[in-house]
Amino acid sequence: MFELQEKYARVLLESCLKVEKDQPLFISYSVMNSSFVEIVSRIAFEMGVRDIYLDVSDPYIKHDALKNLDIDDLKKLPFWNKTMWDIYAKKNAAFLMLTTQFPGLMKDIDSIKMNEMAKYSYETRKEFDSLRDQSSLAWCIAAVPTEEWASVLFPEDEHPVDKLWDSIFDICSIYADDPVAIWNQKIHKLNERAQKLNAYQFQVLEYHSSNGTDFTIHLPKNHLWASGRTVLTNGKEVLVNFPTEEVFTSPDRMSAEGVLYSSKPLSYQDVIIKDFFIRFSSGKAVEAHAREGEDVLQRMISICPNSEYLGEVAFVPYDSPISNRGQIFLETLYDENASCHIALGDSFPECIEGGISMDKDYLLEEYHLNKCDSHVDFMVGTKDMSIMGITEDGRRIPIFIDGNFTEEFQ
Repeated sequence: MFELQEKYARVLLESCLKVEKDQPLFISYSVMNSSFVEIVSRIAFEMGVRDIYLDVSDPYIKHDALKNLDIDDLKKLPFWNKTMWDIYAKKNAAFLMLTTQFPGLMKDIDSIKMNEMAKYSYETRKEFDSLRDQSSLAWCIAAVPTEEWASVLFPEDEHPVDKLWDSIFDICSIYADDPVAIWNQKIHKLNERAQKLNAYQFQVLEYHSSNGTDFTIHLPKNHLWASGRTVLTNGKEVLVNFPTEEVFTSPDRMSAEGVLYSSKPLSYQDVIIKDFFIRFSSGKAVEAHAREGEDVLQRMISICPNSEYLGEVAFVPYDSPISNRGQIFLETLYDENASCHIALGDSFPECIEGGISMDKDYLLEEYHLNKCDSHVDFMVGTKDMSIMGITEDGRRIPIFIDGNFTEEFQ
């Protein structure tokens, strides 16, 4: 297991982030993942990194603080103050965001208080977000197991953490002799697919599914589809989500109409939201209900200015590696790469031709790209989903039939 964890860490640093000698490294993680961070740090030092900042959180202390302290006192704790993100962004650090889950941990916490603290976090890392939007920073999100998360996913397994590590290693091709070659080939295929979509310059996307999804959204002029590999302004190519199976773009935020039904549960702020739908009118989420976690869903939509508008549409076939495992991970990084998904909140400047050099206010005004501090993906893809693209001259081009890309976009 140790050798595989080390291999995983090397792929994250050397291939996903392409960390350079003397480049600062910023690692955000849960205290439960400290042993893996020790591996990452050792490898980073061996690579010539001399400045590592460890942004560690403890979910149980966060829970108890949220339970017992008021907002003014909560702001004095380091868990929500992200000032160090800005400091290291200005240093051109590489950012490794190690994500994990504690499903249901925050279900007894007032959702208003959680939203206020999430907003405070956004407000204290504006520089990081700005430089990331300009494709100036190397960053990558990757998952690391915990006992709490693994036990929920594999309740009958005697060694659930090992089982979850096995799933991560398998999905990320860590068992292969050359994981980097496999991922280079995958990204090449995703980029080819993005180019095929770009050639059509679809004006409208129509979504239909038997679960009730009946939805349309417009795409702006000069939009671009992208994959999980980002080309930075210095020419370096980094993989920002590991793993990734998606191609995505940013829509016209004023155009969403109809209803989207979730196809998987959403873990948001360690609260599980199940069986929900969101209805849109003139681009805005105007109604939202869930069988479980409805109050959190509704506050998620209204967490900050423009969070009720959409910033991303993403395509992932139903017949894809993570989806075919039949496992709901309760971790958006994995579940969004098993399903078509859509995101409330911020958009991607890189999804407009020349967009990374444009001001976000200009992108909002000229292209109707959403500008928002939050970005929350939720899964909508189903086995029978159809997606139709409509071109400027009115041609109707099937993109998805029965949950998968049509032959033209394979």
